Amino acid sequence: MKTVLETINGGAQYLEKRGVEDARRNMEHLLAFQLGCGRMQLYTQFDKPLEEADLAPLRELLKKRSERVPLQHILGSVTFYGRDFICDGRGLIPRPETEELVEMILAKAPQKPLEILDMGCGSGILGLTLAAERPESTVTMVDVSEDALSLTRENAVKLQIENVRIIQGNLFENIAGSFDVIAANLPYVPTGEQQEMEPELGFDPALALFSGEDGLDLLRQFIPASFGFLNPGGLLAMEIGHDQASHVARLLESSGFAEIDTLKDLSGIARFPFAKHP
Repeated sequence: MKTVLETINGGAQYLEKRGVEDARRNMEHLLAFQLGCGRMQLYTQFDKPLEEADLAPLRELLKKRSERVPLQHILGSVTFYGRDFICDGRGLIPRPETEELVEMILAKAPQKPLEILDMGCGSGILGLTLAAERPESTVTMVDVSEDALSLTRENAVKLQIENVRIIQGNLFENIAGSFDVIAANLPYVPTGEQQEMEPELGFDPALALFSGEDGLDLLRQFIPASFGFLNPGGLLAMEIGHDQASHVARLLESSGFAEIDTLKDLSGIARFPFAKHP
C-alpha cells in the first residue's frame, strides 16, 4: 500500500507533467478532501498507508484536475476573506485581488449603516463579504445571470447572511433608490484574449469574463449610469484589467466623478479605481 507521502509525491508529478501549476499544493488539497481532513493534517501522517477505498476515488479527482477542471470546482468550495463559499460553474472563481478590493472598500467606507450595491455579484463573494463585515448595513446584489444568483442565494443561506437583497437584472434596469457605496467586479477581459487564457478559465462563465474587443464595453455603460444611483459623497469602487486604468479614469471623469484614484494591487498593477459622487 502507498503511504500518504508517496501518494502526494506521485500525484504531484502526474499533475506537473500535465501543466498544472503548483502541482503539489493541488495534490495535497485533493488528498485532504478525499480523507476528510485539513491539508495541514497530512503533514502529521506522511507514513500512514492508504487503502484502495481511498485511492480509487482519489484517482478520479486527480484525473479531473489533470484535465484542468479547476481545483475549486472539484472541492466544491473556495475560501474568501476567511469564509468558505460554494464554488461551481455558475459563477466566477474569485481572484486573490478581489480580497484586496474588499479590504480597500472596508477601509474607505464610512463607519455607519450604509446602503451598498454589488453590481454583477456573480456567486456573491464580494457583496456577501461586505454584508458579513458590515452587518449594520444592507447590501443589494444584482446580476444578469439567474444561474449566478442561485449560487449567491445558496451562499447567503450557507453563511447565514441575511442583510442582503438579491435582484436579477441587466445593470440598473431593476434598481430603484440610491446608494452610499457601489462596488463592481464586472467582466473586463477582451474577447481576443480567450485563446491565451489558462485552460481553467474555460470553466468560468463567459458572461462573467468577456466584455468586447477591449474589455470595456460593459464599463462604458456601467460607469455613467452608476453616477445617478450614488448619494452625494457616495463611493464607487471597481476591479479592472491590468492595462485599463487610464481608460477607466477618463470614463469616470467624463461621467462627473470626483476624487478619482486607481489603487494598485500587491503586484503593483493599477487595479482598483475609486471615485466619489461630488
